[in-house]
Amino acid sequence: MVNIGYTLMCEQASPRQLVRDAAAAEQAGFSLAVISDHFSPWLAAQGHSPNAWPVLGAAAQATDQLELMTYVTCPTGRYHPAVVAQQAATVGLLSGGRFTLGLGSGENLNEHVIGRGWPGVNERHERLEEAVDIISQLFDGGYVNYTGRHYRVDSAKLWDRPETRVPIGVAVSGAQSIAAFAPRADVMIAVEPDP
Repeated sequence: MVNIGYTLMCEQASPRQLVRDAAAAEQAGFSLAVISDHFSPWLAAQGHSPNAWPVLGAAAQATDQLELMTYVTCPTGRYHPAVVAQQAATVGLLSGGRFTLGLGSGENLNEHVIGRGWPGVNERHERLEEAVDIISQLFDGGYVNYTGRHYRVDSAKLWDRPETRVPIGVAVSGAQSIAAFAPRADVMIAVEPDP
């Protein structure tokens, strides 16, 4: 079975338009809408870059059946993994379980804005591994304490979680990322069908 999804491009539309687009995608028969999570557009001419998370919350309310997914959120720079877990659980609740958290190791375009530099791919993968582990533990419930090389979490708990655990997808692009994230992810995200 083939599902054809719709991409909500934060770089090309205002927040209200993106919500209207999600509703129209559902009306047109799309089963899934993914949304980019960027701080900046790819090109200035695109002219937009609203925060994806409030748009997801509004899209969850404007639709009834459309599956929603971040495509993808970087939980290692602009956002701390615990904050991403809380955002994802909230959208999971607002959507009635129609949300998948798509994660990736980020891009300089979007993550440099917090002024912490841009690490190499090996460090980005290490950070993402820790982030996925933290998010997974928070999704499991209870208090989470975590001390890793890159992140710390002190007695964090998600007080509002959906009945069904939010699935986690991870963007992969080669053998290294597949080996690191296949054991941690429910969904693998790739842009080309290259085994």
